[in-house]
Amino acid sequence: MTPTQVKANLAKQGKTLRQHCEEININYRTAQSVLNGIGRGKYGESHRAAVALGLKEAA
Repeated sequence: MTPTQVKANLAKQGKTLRQHCEEININYRTAQSVLNGIGRGKYGESHRAAVALGLKEAA
C-alpha cells in the first residue's frame, strides 16, 4: 500500500491518523514521518509503524 492509499483508507473509515495510531499503539509523530516520506521505516520504531500502517511487509 502507498502512503496515499493509507491516507485515503483512513479518510474512508472516518478516522484521523492520530486516532488510528492510538488504536494500534504506535507513535503519532513516527507514523506521520513515515507517511510523509521522512522516516524510511527501515528499522526500529519507524519500521514498526510502517508495518502497522500497511506500508511494508513484516520482516
